Amino acid sequence: MATAASPPPPALTFPRPIFAAVSPHPFLQAHLSADKSAIRANGRAAHEFRAPGVHTGSLTHCNGSAVVRLGNTSVVCGVRAEILREEDTPGTSAREVSSEEEDDEDADADADADADEIDALRLVVPNIELSTGSTPAHIPGAAPSTTQQALTTRLRTLLHSTRLLRARDLHITHTPAVNPEDPDAAPAAQLKGYWVLYLDVVFLSLDGGAFDAAWLSIVAALRHTRLPRAYFDDELDGILCSDAPAEASSLRLRGLPVASSFAVFEGRGAGEGEGEKGADWVLSDPDAFEEGVCREAVTITVHRGTVCRVEKSGGGVVGRETMKALVQRAVERWDVVEEAVNGRA
Repeated sequence: MATAASPPPPALTFPRPIFAAVSPHPFLQAHLSADKSAIRANGRAAHEFRAPGVHTGSLTHCNGSAVVRLGNTSVVCGVRAEILREEDTPGTSAREVSSEEEDDEDADADADADADEIDALRLVVPNIELSTGSTPAHIPGAAPSTTQQALTTRLRTLLHSTRLLRARDLHITHTPAVNPEDPDAAPAAQLKGYWVLYLDVVFLSLDGGAFDAAWLSIVAALRHTRLPRAYFDDELDGILCSDAPAEASSLRLRGLPVASSFAVFEGRGAGEGEGEKGADWVLSDPDAFEEGVCREAVTITVHRGTVCRVEKSGGGVVGRETMKALVQRAVERWDVVEEAVNGRA
């Protein structure tokens, strides 16, 4: 009696998360090369950014704060202002401040001098922290990782290179009743101290785009920052602050620089050779999975149509023409971020 043939064994298949973990490069390439639209594993097109969410004023005990969300990346920035007395700054001496320097709000000719003063006196101090569970790579209680240190350095460099802050906004001045050198002459304003801004950035969750999210949270928090009126008291020989909220002042930032990051995914050919070259894709706003399989990265900071800074690391896929296209992407994204920061998104 004939027996029925046994069915063939089922084909070996993996769920999406297992496929992505076991073979991340072919997994992403399969998505990008599936059709002409180059849809990524996260559902976005290659040129598509995550929509930013910005909320300011969330922290009540800070001079300024902002919460930023880019997809699954959430970060909060708090600005804490402290007073640094002029006599406590090493290598400086008391100097007068002209009225033109205080009143000229539109002059940017001294932008380089402002940046040098802020950098020399360390008047802006960014700091990066990762909360417990923000990313699997973060070990709670461990020393700051190289990623945190690199982010802090890049943020501090961008703060100075964009000339975002004005040193005059951080000056604490005092005009005496009488000119000590010439009683008949009008007294000049004297510099008595500085405001030091501590920018504490904490990642609640991290799924790629760490630099873009951290920078956006800093800019949004600085735009929300208000400094109390500080004045020098001759009787107490010290600097005091006013409790009146109406006397607080905002920072006059130079524009709205927006950082946009890109990652280059280098495809492999259909052959068995490991070094065979395939198509390349430049991914806007890569998530953590995409950052792990991409070697070349580009970050472009723009304000409106002006390029403020370009950073590039790894690989050589991005050439002159590709860079022009990425600048155009960054400029187009600036409008979206500007609407989100101003609450019009």
